[in-house]
Amino acid sequence: MNEWILTYRGEVAALLSALLWAIAAVLYQQVGDRIPPLQLTLLKGVMAIALILLTLLLRGTGWPEIPGRSLLLLAASGGVGISLGDTAFFYALNHLGSRRTLLLQTLSPAMTALIAALVLGELLAPRSGIGMMLILLGVASVIQERVSPSAATPQAQFPWQGLAWAVLAAAAQAGGAVLSRAALAETDVSPLLAALIRLVAGLVFLPLWMAARPRSIKVTWTPIASGRTWAMIGVAAFLGTYLAIWLQQTSLKFALAGVSQTLSAMSPIFVLPLAAWTGDRLSLRAILGAVIAVSGVALLFS
Repeated sequence: MNEWILTYRGEVAALLSALLWAIAAVLYQQVGDRIPPLQLTLLKGVMAIALILLTLLLRGTGWPEIPGRSLLLLAASGGVGISLGDTAFFYALNHLGSRRTLLLQTLSPAMTALIAALVLGELLAPRSGIGMMLILLGVASVIQERVSPSAATPQAQFPWQGLAWAVLAAAAQAGGAVLSRAALAETDVSPLLAALIRLVAGLVFLPLWMAARPRSIKVTWTPIASGRTWAMIGVAAFLGTYLAIWLQQTSLKFALAGVSQTLSAMSPIFVLPLAAWTGDRLSLRAILGAVIAVSGVALLFS
């Protein structure tokens, strides 16, 4: 058993990361109506950084020498993928809900492949094009699904702004993944330390994103008096930021990048039963869309 875990630790880490992020997304949706996205990004980032620092302290891990270029790549990855990507993701959650938002995130692997081809010179095979078509087909199936007027919020009945946020989140996360991959390929930095660098950079870049935001997006800070809300944010940050990002970096270190990306894209599958459990009705279109989209991701990186 131990040998099996060691052999497939990268793959197991990717699957666990996808599962934890699916759970966290459902929790974030529950508090997203009360907490502004920028505030939520800041809170979960600070909590995760504190947990990582505590982990490093307990493990007695020192700060190794990291090449300047790799440090800059990881920092840029955090600024793009976490600061911009996560904030856009939370805005999408508020408009679309966890199921649709996570399903639209299946665009990210295809975007990652395109960016990697342009920046890193990775050429796409014909099957990759077929995989992208399957992803777009699955996403289109989800977009065309209608929300019943009785169950929909005003924002959910007019989803185009949410779709824009979801696509921006997917693009930002794709860019962050390419930057992180480039850094991890040229340095021996530990996955936990890489996660710390990305999270710190994400918080540093957050004020820049706030300054560059459209005027229509108001920055507000909502006092949190409810212990239940704090608990939900804490659990979501622990699962979806601290553990999930650590597992994601671990997967990229011990598994092939394509395998890691494919398994990490399993969140839409994991979120379907979670969404049903929270009262979100699932249609056959949504289920088929999830299967088609994730099948496209698997083909893209096969």
